[in-house]
Amino acid sequence: MQKRKLGKSNLEIAPLVFGGNVFGWTVDEPASFKILDAFLNAGFNCVDTADVYSKWKPGNSGGESEIIIGNWFKARGNRSKVILASKCGLEMAPDKKGLSKAYILRAVEDSLKRLKTDYIDLYQSHRDDNVTPVDETMEAHAQLVKAGKVRVVGASNFSAERLQASLDASAKAGIPRYETLQPLYSLVERKEFEGPLQDLCVKQGIGVIPFYSLASGFLTGKYRTEADLAGKARAAGAGKYLNPKGLGILKALDDAAKTHNATQAQVALAWLLAQPAIAAPIASATSLEQLSDILKSTTLKLDQGSLAALDTASA
Repeated sequence: MQKRKLGKSNLEIAPLVFGGNVFGWTVDEPASFKILDAFLNAGFNCVDTADVYSKWKPGNSGGESEIIIGNWFKARGNRSKVILASKCGLEMAPDKKGLSKAYILRAVEDSLKRLKTDYIDLYQSHRDDNVTPVDETMEAHAQLVKAGKVRVVGASNFSAERLQASLDASAKAGIPRYETLQPLYSLVERKEFEGPLQDLCVKQGIGVIPFYSLASGFLTGKYRTEADLAGKARAAGAGKYLNPKGLGILKALDDAAKTHNATQAQVALAWLLAQPAIAAPIASATSLEQLSDILKSTTLKLDQGSLAALDTASA
């Protein structure tokens, strides 16, 4: 399998990243271990998580995903085989949020402890913090790289303007820059990334690992009516796309899936892989069957007619 470089770093990943937000939410620890084992055994190597996953589930306090991944590392002794990505900055508690130097240095220690490791391959600023100066944030990340606790740093949910400011701050100080960007990007969410942000990533050679690549499952084609959403954990996320435009995108996915003897999920991910600057989409699975399905997207090459039809439907 051809690996892809993350920005200008020495990290190389397979062309699909597993999204660990499901661990401790819709997938318990034993099932998480089985999915992670299968993911690694299939030749894939990058798992993305965050300190805040999965704080939103009633009874959780955050850190559950990192704890499960850490327990898996300990049980399997396979830490060196995984490119581990995590994030900090979203609110864990009223006094635990943002991208100040003091908080980043504190947050990384908490994550390392939960993950049962002494380094994180890709450490990302989860969301821009407009209160903290970007040079302070980049200096904190640089300190972690120098200490060997982090190999490469990245950004998530940044605007083009703020990403550029961060890159400028790093260049001026001669310290590590953001090598990756994790934006919201899929066939149903194109406007946030396409344009200035995508252009900047192409120009600067930044590796893009988009999240919600399957739009909370909407792009798998399993949610087509309100009845399909009933009782589902991702109903709120997928339900907002149940409109004429969303259904038009599903029609284009259906057509492309038929053309290529593939599934809608595979087509949606293959479309992302065909876009400029994309290193690897992030996608989750809650079963081995779902995992097997999405992994096949990495070998699917869409024809120009299908790509054009998907572009038109989702424009």
